[in-house]
Amino acid sequence: MNSTALFSKTAPLKLFFTAAIPGMISMLASSLYQTIEGVFVGRYLGATAFAAMNLAMPFVIINFALADLVGVGSSVPISVSLGRNQRREANNIFTCSCIIIIGVGVIIGGVMYAVAPVLIRLMGAEGEFASLAVQYLRVYALTSPLTTIMFAVDNYLRICGFIRGSMVMNIIMSVLCGVFAFLFLGMFKWGIWASALASSLGMFLCAFGAFVPFFRGKTLLRFCRPRFSMKMIGQIAACGSPSFLNNIAGRITSVLMNMILVRLGGETAVSVYGVLMYVDGIVQPLLYGMCDSLQPAVGYNWGAGSFSRVRAIEKCCYIASAVVSILSVFVVLLLPEQLTRLFISEPTDEILRMSVSALQIFSLTYSVRWVAFATQSYMLAIEKALPASILSVSTALVFPVVLIGVLWPLGLTGIWLNLAGTSLLSAILSIIIMRKLRPQLQQPDTDNRQKEIGGTE
Repeated sequence: MNSTALFSKTAPLKLFFTAAIPGMISMLASSLYQTIEGVFVGRYLGATAFAAMNLAMPFVIINFALADLVGVGSSVPISVSLGRNQRREANNIFTCSCIIIIGVGVIIGGVMYAVAPVLIRLMGAEGEFASLAVQYLRVYALTSPLTTIMFAVDNYLRICGFIRGSMVMNIIMSVLCGVFAFLFLGMFKWGIWASALASSLGMFLCAFGAFVPFFRGKTLLRFCRPRFSMKMIGQIAACGSPSFLNNIAGRITSVLMNMILVRLGGETAVSVYGVLMYVDGIVQPLLYGMCDSLQPAVGYNWGAGSFSRVRAIEKCCYIASAVVSILSVFVVLLLPEQLTRLFISEPTDEILRMSVSALQIFSLTYSVRWVAFATQSYMLAIEKALPASILSVSTALVFPVVLIGVLWPLGLTGIWLNLAGTSLLSAILSIIIMRKLRPQLQQPDTDNRQKEIGGTE
């Protein structure tokens, strides 16, 4: 079944399982390379290298966030254009977006390579700790033009109906990254720079392979002669800004958290925070993958005027997100010591004690986190960029920073509580946004599909 029939004719519940389950597996697999990387660095290179990697990781993700801005920002108008049967417009957005991502990768990668030592020094790191973080960051900066496109092609494959293909690609990427990391760190005994190289190599190979169907013209989206316009670029920026702002704001928050952790608890506190983030790196992709995989279908039906189908699809998304989140609470709450040992092979008594306590508090985060996740994805899919951006920035930056001040008297416990408090405030904001937009979200179906002048090819 092609993507048009899948999005417009498949029953909402069947569509959910067809798209969301592979999407969850796909995002989990694509994020596992970071988890695998953390495990190998912690086991083969030690606690200092593990802490250095976590110190540099926010800047790595900021680099990837720029590609994600274009990838997510273009996928929304592409899906809406396809829903309106405007194939030429969809192909042009697709082509221009790929060019923009590569160009941005060259520029940002070069800048990040040059300023890496300054960035790490500003974090408060010194000596070997700082040196390892710089090495790690610079490898990702050098490979940026070849790897960042990976975060966009995944969206394009799903739009074209290659949902299982996207899942397989992400699984292969994780396997390759893991194999390369084992070879470089476990067998060759190379340093932390080789860990970044392993992940970059895996991403590049999979990104190249993922574009083969597009090069061969076997997909719904096809390359064409690019026609850039400020309107198109503005549309991509507006639709991609919620995801981008979430990534950037989240990394700014991580940088701030790490600076505080270095001063409150040194490498031990940074390592424990790293454990929390790696655990989150397992749960968050399940939520993100579920919601993100449904965006093409939601955007297509919104563009076609099938608003009742949009509501039915989103109902499935909210319910499933709640189930995954609440199950995660119990898993993290019951297995804190096992999760700690997964990332730190021989934790000291201090690290183990601190990590177990932090994870037990952190587990509360998932009790309501699903509300903001599903709402932000919904707003993004139907081109409501402003409320999505407000929710995104509030969740990733405003609420955490406010709570740092409020919970400061609790010391490190306040840092661990910060994430749960942020989720609660984000859920409240999500409910307010949904209530304000209710008249638009409840409108009756219309027929917005229209033939593009000159045909659909």
